[in-house]
Amino acid sequence: MAAVLILIFLALTFLMSVHEKIFHWQETLDWLKSHFSNTDLKNHVPLATWILVVFELIAAVLCCIGIVEFFINKERLFGYYGTLFSCISLLLMLFGQRLAKDFDGARTITIYFIVAVLGVWLLGS
Repeated sequence: MAAVLILIFLALTFLMSVHEKIFHWQETLDWLKSHFSNTDLKNHVPLATWILVVFELIAAVLCCIGIVEFFINKERLFGYYGTLFSCISLLLMLFGQRLAKDFDGARTITIYFIVAVLGVWLLGS
C-alpha cells in the first residue's frame, strides 16, 4: 500500500505542476526566464519548459495508470515506469536549479526525489 501512496503523491505533484505550467504559461515563462537569466539556458527556456512538461505529464499519467493497475490486477509495471519518469523529471529540475545556483530549490527537489526513488525501489522489487 505504501507504493500506491507514493504513486498518488507523484501523480498529484506532477498533474498540478503540468496544470500550472500550461494554464499559466506566460507567467511561468517570465519567471523561468528571470530565474535562468545568467545561465546557458536563458535562450532555451520555452523549449526546456516544454520538455519538462512532457516528462512530467508522462510521469503523472503512468502513475495514475499504475494506481488503477495495482488495484485491478496487483501489477506494478505502469507504476514502476511512472516512478522512473518522476525521477527523470526531478533530475531535469535539479539540473536546472543547480545551473541557476538555486541551492534551496535544489534541496527541495531532493526531498521529492527521495520519495520517487523509494517508489522505484518498492515497485521494482
